[in-house]
Amino acid sequence: MTLLCATPVLRSSTQTRDDARSLLWTIHNAGSIRSSSCLVAIRDRLAELIRQHEPDCCALEAVIYVQSYKTAIILGAARGAAILAASERGLPVFEYAPTRIKQATVGRGGAGKNQVAFMVRALLGLTETPDADAADALAIGLTHVRAQETARLGLPGCKQI
Repeated sequence: MTLLCATPVLRSSTQTRDDARSLLWTIHNAGSIRSSSCLVAIRDRLAELIRQHEPDCCALEAVIYVQSYKTAIILGAARGAAILAASERGLPVFEYAPTRIKQATVGRGGAGKNQVAFMVRALLGLTETPDADAADALAIGLTHVRAQETARLGLPGCKQI
């Protein structure tokens, strides 16, 4: 399975492309789009990555609780650009709550970003700890693969949007 994981954030939109075969992970591409204020740039870059890598599906972090309505609107718009890029290519899009991603990666739903990055490095056997945004995208990928394994066992696994 090839999976596009995107985590749209205010300062960038980070995406990774993961190939998952059982528990073997190979990270082919992790990068950031540094123009998140431009929704067209997010959509275009993700569409380009989808054309280039031909993922089977897309996994995103679900809408998070924020105290500022302005932040919520901006994050929602960036997330919408990512969903649009995947949907235009017919990819199924799955979403996971932030606490579920942290639980699946660290073992605790209230884990901090540095803990997530550390565990992503350990679980994937990376030589360097990824930056927080790349680690978040990779953690989404780990969560999705584990959810798919759970679904194959007949248990509730993932939520497609």
